[in-house]
Amino acid sequence: MSTELAGAGTAPEAGPGTTARPAPSLRERVYLTIRDELMSGRVSPYERLTEERLAERHGASRTPVREALARLLADGVIVRRDSGLHLYVPSFRELTDLYELRITLELRGLTRALEDPTVHHDRPRLEAELDRWYGFRDATPAPDAGFVSQDERFHATLLDTSGNPALTDALAQTNQRIRSVRMYDYLTEDRMTATITEHIGIAELVVRDRIPQALEALRAHVGASREVVMERAAAALEMTRMMAREEQR
Repeated sequence: MSTELAGAGTAPEAGPGTTARPAPSLRERVYLTIRDELMSGRVSPYERLTEERLAERHGASRTPVREALARLLADGVIVRRDSGLHLYVPSFRELTDLYELRITLELRGLTRALEDPTVHHDRPRLEAELDRWYGFRDATPAPDAGFVSQDERFHATLLDTSGNPALTDALAQTNQRIRSVRMYDYLTEDRMTATITEHIGIAELVVRDRIPQALEALRAHVGASREVVMERAAAALEMTRMMAREEQR
């Protein structure tokens, strides 16, 4: 096994009072290593991702590589084209449209509570989710692209507790399509801290029935995330263009 694979990162801690997680399995290390390589910009979207080449590159057998590719396909990090598997790079127009849809869906969970006095959030569920984020605040995980799954859980719970599961289903589908790009939002300590702080603030406002203030806080939070993601996505797109030009020489 390569040194690179042996030193692959672990998943973030899940909160305070928890013991250190055991070292990740071989399958998890292969997945994390390949995912980080894809997100670092070192892989061109024109490169076909094959089990054989990745197994040789990372000093692993084909079985964990095959499983890693299946997970990355489900994550939306890679896509299947006629020529095989490739890094997914959305167009700016597609990303902009999907973010608009995401914001519309998430805000709707709060606006329907403003429009209809009979709509109330499921407070016990929301308080349980809030406790999870208190845990992240007390033991902030290291920056990690995989933290996007924790972020998605928060937003899905916030929306689902408003009582319309159809909205939650639509958000899940939207998140899947932008997940690979949204992962760029969790690569620095300042963005991790900001995400945790803002999630706590939003949930506390909803629990206290301060819905108008929660609506504004949510709008600002998703907007800030969008700006970071678009900026980093632009850098990633430019890097892939440079790599493509180099390959064509």
